[in-house]
Amino acid sequence: MKNNLQNSNTLEDKKIDWNAVQSAMKKKLGQDIFDSWLKKMELIQEFNNYVMISVSTRFIRDWITSRYLDQILQIIKEFKKSIIRIEFVIEDKNQKSKSFDHKLEEKNKNFIKDNVSFIKESFLQYNRIDPNKNFNNFVTGPTNKIAFEASKKVSEEISYYNPLYLYGGVGMGKTHLLNSIGLSLKEQNKVMFISAERFMYQFVKSIKSNEMVKFKEYFRNTDVLLVDDIQFMNGKEAMQEEFFHTYNALIEKGSQIIISADRPPNKLTRIQERIKSRFSGGLVVDIQKPDYELRYKIIKSKTEELTLLNSNQINISKEIQEFISSEIKTSIRELVGALNRIISFSRIYNKVPNLSETRVILKDLLNLSENKVTIDLIQTTVCKFFKISKNEMLSPRRSRYLVRPRQTAIYLSKMLTSKSLPEIGRAFSNRDHTTVIHSVKTIDKLRKEDNELNINIDNLKNKLLYNQENEI
Repeated sequence: MKNNLQNSNTLEDKKIDWNAVQSAMKKKLGQDIFDSWLKKMELIQEFNNYVMISVSTRFIRDWITSRYLDQILQIIKEFKKSIIRIEFVIEDKNQKSKSFDHKLEEKNKNFIKDNVSFIKESFLQYNRIDPNKNFNNFVTGPTNKIAFEASKKVSEEISYYNPLYLYGGVGMGKTHLLNSIGLSLKEQNKVMFISAERFMYQFVKSIKSNEMVKFKEYFRNTDVLLVDDIQFMNGKEAMQEEFFHTYNALIEKGSQIIISADRPPNKLTRIQERIKSRFSGGLVVDIQKPDYELRYKIIKSKTEELTLLNSNQINISKEIQEFISSEIKTSIRELVGALNRIISFSRIYNKVPNLSETRVILKDLLNLSENKVTIDLIQTTVCKFFKISKNEMLSPRRSRYLVRPRQTAIYLSKMLTSKSLPEIGRAFSNRDHTTVIHSVKTIDKLRKEDNELNINIDNLKNKLLYNQENEI
């Protein structure tokens, strides 16, 4: 073993002695592990900085990469220092009719399909591309036409707009467009479609497991990077630093970057200025709320699609389609959700609802679209109910007569708005998100024990949602 190590220091180009490598693996990892998992690994080919090793099944490959890969790599590096990664080939031992040279040629041709690098293995499940969300079933109108055309252009010619930054409210079709781009490019390119939250999770995980080199190499080795909901990167300085360098590396190598968010770059909060500046330097496109014509086109398209699938069950009248299109204005997602409710009613009761029944089925959606509940409105309403000032509620004081109204307002903000925990905390004088969680749990618990508080919160909800003045 020592002789091998000495030789590898002086003769870097010497071929790897696979028998010696196997002996070293047996000694370092133990006889049981070697016999169970490593014994049947075969060295297919070695290159300047990586080796190709064959295993018989995907399961064995997955088991080895998740448990022993780093140790195996270190052992191989003792015999050839320039090796920095391992590529695994799934080779069926029952099919050996081809010659070795021909098999190697085939493996190289199908490298992307049949080989998994030690870097990619950790991130294999992160792509969320959905084959059902494509350009063909994306309904366009005046409010999303530019975003659609820009997305199509990017999918036809990489780096034409770089980065492409799509923004709009919840349920406006941003994720659908990102998915469509990824779907159209993934056959010819390495595509990574990931949410900002998932990027953050993998970043933290890589730091904890001391795998940042793998993280960097994998994300910087893609042709197309699609990041959904970039606003959730706010306040994460270390992650923003890594994203900034990843962004620059991809732009320099000509990769395409597509970003989605709920607001324009200059409105992103707690995001580094240099990142916002780079976002603004590409094509920034707003996806606006759908107008009536687009909403009707979407409802009509979805209804026709469902009719083809369930011709004997679905027959929603034009009147109902027009009613849904005119009343549900907040987002496309809620629009489709309303249609799904009508369809569910039709299947359960074996009848299509009339207009009055439709109003009842969609009551909460109709009310929600008419009432915009904000944290500021909640704070004002709760302060009025408990007869305290807004300054007192937002102060750091922890007197009992202030704590309960403050917790109630935080609880209602969580229940009635779509704001995140950190956003709610900032609206209450920059309180930590853990304070928000504590307040919500406290009120949840008290509602089960204190009937008076429970009634008061229901009354406050009625006031906020339905403007029922007499309830307060």
